[in-house]
Amino acid sequence: MSDISRRDFLGKALTAGAAGMITPSIITQPISQDDKNQTDNLLTTEVQMQFMRPGQLEKALRAFPAVYVPFGLIEWHGRHLPLGCDALKAHGILAKCAEQFGGVVYPPIYFPSAHYIKNSNDLKPEDEWKVNMMTGLFNNLKFMGTRVIIGISGHNIVQQILMINKALEPVVSDGTVKGIGLWEMTLSRGTESDSDHAAKWETSNMMYFYPETVDLSALGTSPLAPDMKPPDGIGGLDPRLHASFEVGRKNVELAAAAIGKKAKELLESLPEDKRGFNKPCICPESWWQV
Repeated sequence: MSDISRRDFLGKALTAGAAGMITPSIITQPISQDDKNQTDNLLTTEVQMQFMRPGQLEKALRAFPAVYVPFGLIEWHGRHLPLGCDALKAHGILAKCAEQFGGVVYPPIYFPSAHYIKNSNDLKPEDEWKVNMMTGLFNNLKFMGTRVIIGISGHNIVQQILMINKALEPVVSDGTVKGIGLWEMTLSRGTESDSDHAAKWETSNMMYFYPETVDLSALGTSPLAPDMKPPDGIGGLDPRLHASFEVGRKNVELAAAAIGKKAKELLESLPEDKRGFNKPCICPESWWQV
């Protein structure tokens, strides 16, 4: 996938989104009780680092020494979605990835966003402190015995990925660890897996993971303002027409599988003697905290 910004690729979707505007005569559909009763959207605590006991963490890393780190921020996502949508969707996808492929998921990080620069692959100097903080975290994960570090940003601007990858550079430079920064759908993007801003895709993700946080009725029945403009601040296909639990399920399934395959590929690219858990144990003698 080419390095395009969130605003750039959203622009391509907005024309279609405008054509999908609903009229005041159409009533928004609530999330069905069947969708609320689904269980495959539950996130097991067994792969989430904050819930794991030391022995569980050690066992998981010995089996597959990868850590997935979800990033997001508190941001407007329409009147119908939670403000923490970006990190929540990234964390949920990574939990599903770890359930299937192994590894563990770091807690969602609500981190100040990189500054967006239109049509640029540069970072602003004032973002350097964020890079340094990320490098510190990644180095701590490396010290914990991790061999693969994947940073996933649910906030889909190119500067977020630049920031993660720049932070990883000194961590992976000795060849004992592999790492990469991606959007949640970078590797799975297609007709059934994509992103937007509070429209079809992000709404579907929340309908899948956290249906109780979605209130489509808050959008009313009037046409939505285009191009992320006020008063709606939504970019993409109208979620009242195009979002669903099933769309979210498929998107999550594809994104999680693609990230998991990338983690395996990165681990296998290391020398054979550098692919195992790199710590005697998760115990006070050799490790204390991240």
